[in-house]
Amino acid sequence: MVNIKINNVPLQVEEGTTIMDAAEIAKMPVPHLCYLNGINEIGACRVCIVEIKGVDRLVPACNNVVQEGMEVYTNSPRVREARKTNVELLLSQHDSQCTTCVRSGNCQLQTVANDLGIVGDAYRKDLPKNRWPREFPFIRTASKCIKCMRCVQICDKVQDLHIWDILRTGSWVEVGVTNNMDITQTKCSACGQCVTHCPTGALRERDDTGKLTALNGAFADPETITICQIAPAVRAAWAEELGLTREEATPEKMAAAAKALGFDYVVDTDFGADLTIMEEGSEFLHRLQNKDQYQWPMFTSCCPGWVRFLKGQYPEMTGQLSTAKSPHMMQATMEKVYMADKLGLDPEKIFTVSIMPCTAKKAEAEIPNINDAGYGKDCDLVLTTRELARMIRADHLDVKHMAERPFDRPFGIGTGAGVIFGATGGVMEAALRSCYYLVTGKNPYPDAFYMVRGLDGWKEAAIDIAGTTVHVAVASGLGNARKLIQALKRGEVSYDFVEIMACPGGCANGGGQPIHEGQELAGIRSDNLYSLDRNMKLRFSHENPEVKKIYEEFLGAPLGEKSEKYLHTDHFGWEMP
Repeated sequence: MVNIKINNVPLQVEEGTTIMDAAEIAKMPVPHLCYLNGINEIGACRVCIVEIKGVDRLVPACNNVVQEGMEVYTNSPRVREARKTNVELLLSQHDSQCTTCVRSGNCQLQTVANDLGIVGDAYRKDLPKNRWPREFPFIRTASKCIKCMRCVQICDKVQDLHIWDILRTGSWVEVGVTNNMDITQTKCSACGQCVTHCPTGALRERDDTGKLTALNGAFADPETITICQIAPAVRAAWAEELGLTREEATPEKMAAAAKALGFDYVVDTDFGADLTIMEEGSEFLHRLQNKDQYQWPMFTSCCPGWVRFLKGQYPEMTGQLSTAKSPHMMQATMEKVYMADKLGLDPEKIFTVSIMPCTAKKAEAEIPNINDAGYGKDCDLVLTTRELARMIRADHLDVKHMAERPFDRPFGIGTGAGVIFGATGGVMEAALRSCYYLVTGKNPYPDAFYMVRGLDGWKEAAIDIAGTTVHVAVASGLGNARKLIQALKRGEVSYDFVEIMACPGGCANGGGQPIHEGQELAGIRSDNLYSLDRNMKLRFSHENPEVKKIYEEFLGAPLGEKSEKYLHTDHFGWEMP
């Protein structure tokens, strides 16, 4: 322990503690913009500068540690003046039209500038020009970038993709795509982790809400039938920006809010998750019974960011992906083929919308050969959780006092197995629950496969199913995915079944989820999903009555002719750059 003073207040902290953490302990937090704990501690923004008695220059608090007897001032006249000047210089190259920025009210630069009392432009504006393809799933606005390096570091250190880099030098320095490439020509997974870690609006999801709400949007056409499906992970985060507690933000209240926006039908992607388990689980058992005909392990295919990663980085392993579509794409196909028939709707008039925790699914819905319903795109539009929240705020819906309503049928019933798809390890656990039943004819204890839960980046387990040991692994975050694949290639590990999610923590921490500065909420959101699972009457995908009915009335059986036609896809049918 070392003894220090912060603003003349004595404090004792552990040796090696940064000045920033010490100030936090002392309840005198230091503002910052570029800092990300353990990822970006480079002092680039110079907003966290502090004064140390006896030291001539001001130093950044994020990457300097305390020393015995140190006296720190976080708000001395020198600090105040320098901090304000540094932020004013940042603003001289920043588009400050906050009223038209998606991050207004949730922008770290805006907060810091307001706290410093900056009410005008101290320096002449010199805004960098933008060059970005508007069709990409997320948008970069150069004039809002503060060169904090967060996107570079999260992509390098966590996702191991190296899409972003520092370009040019000196006062012309800028952040951009590595080698000045067009983003569409890179091997970007579109995971959106750079978006959720950007402190400003320089990176955001492509806003597609106008395709619904504009005068020429789907809501305005009386002939168009809008069907909205909502992903499992969305229910763990949708109301974080709306003032609801997690207990108040029930799935039924979420369905009521979506209905109030104007959707004709609101259904639950938990159904699509259960359907995915029936197909993917059956596919795994089929491959296991014909092991010499396949490369191993079999990889899950629910996460489009992971699929993009594998096809871009290790295309020779594409055949190891399950051919099952992701849950929302399966369900979107069935909405136009099966649901339309059940409800007497014209599929040509149906406009399907998926509310997802993900930016990569915007790209997934554009893949030409994934659309099998025969009525144009199966999924017409993908919106993120953030876009859903913005639409609710725009309509001034009082969701807190809104009456709950059930999801519409069919596709209104899900199971606990479907719910946990939103957490890392959830797909694997749900699949094992049903694989055990398909082999033995008996349900296992619902929580028997708990060992695949948790936020560890790479987990593994050996599961006994009727005397056969199945070796499984779960990874989240593409950096961990790369480590796992390289270990497979070196022969250091051997698995039968592997689940990988592009985002650390899984969909609960997806690139389309609400952004909270300095907080990583994957654990809290996942706990919410597991709590929902524990309290559901149905916890096995094969027990979903609507899944049973769709097989009886339309699909026939998992891996059957119709199932293969509508619920599976050819991953070789499209290419990454």
